[in-house]
Amino acid sequence: MTLKLDKVNRGPHLSTLVASSISREIAEGRLKPGDQLPTEQALAATFGVSRNVVREAIARLRSEGRIWSQQGRGAFVADAPNGTVLTIDYEALQRADSFRSLFELRGILEVQAAALAAKRRTDADIAIMKAALEAMRTAPYGSVAWLRNDLEFHRAVAEATRNAYMGQFLVFVSERVRESILAAGNQQKSDDMASITIGEHERILAAIAAGDEDAARLAMQEHLAGAACRVGLPGIDLPPTPEAGAARPQQTSH
Repeated sequence: MTLKLDKVNRGPHLSTLVASSISREIAEGRLKPGDQLPTEQALAATFGVSRNVVREAIARLRSEGRIWSQQGRGAFVADAPNGTVLTIDYEALQRADSFRSLFELRGILEVQAAALAAKRRTDADIAIMKAALEAMRTAPYGSVAWLRNDLEFHRAVAEATRNAYMGQFLVFVSERVRESILAAGNQQKSDDMASITIGEHERILAAIAAGDEDAARLAMQEHLAGAACRVGLPGIDLPPTPEAGAARPQQTSH
């Protein structure tokens, strides 16, 4: 078994790069069903990363149904891809068209999720959103900490829908968007951007807390339109709101 594994470039999500590399070996047939993966120590040395990074990558591949593990024996390539497991190839997201498509999917899900959250949220959900928003205020705009708390805010919105499938899909898609933003490093960064983005989240939170479904839809739509501009995707298609009909909110680059 000859694998084409190389050291990965340093970055904030090395485990994603490692998982992508192993997935490519499986897809191209160099790792076949039933094959045992090299040990964590061997993979860490090959990729030039820590064993914790390798463990995270293996856990991700296992959740995607690509491999299975047995304690004391190691990790093995699954007999066949699990068609019920949703995967999005990391390298494909480096293309602008793929990233745009993923962002559109995020919009389709999150605009309606905001309305459901306004209808079904609890006081505990609102408290989690507030905490995430406060943490965003103290983190440098566009940093790993900022994006982590941003994801936590949107995760809380998804959980507030009380729809488990909505939550799973939204978290999965939002995490892939976050990874792509970090990898590209193309998010505009300034104090003005931080203030604008915080304001967008405040309007989402206020609408959900007030139980106003239409206002929550509109606030989320406006936030995603602004976020798309900030990561270089102006004019992205988002679901219409009841107030706007078929028209989208005007989008401007900052």
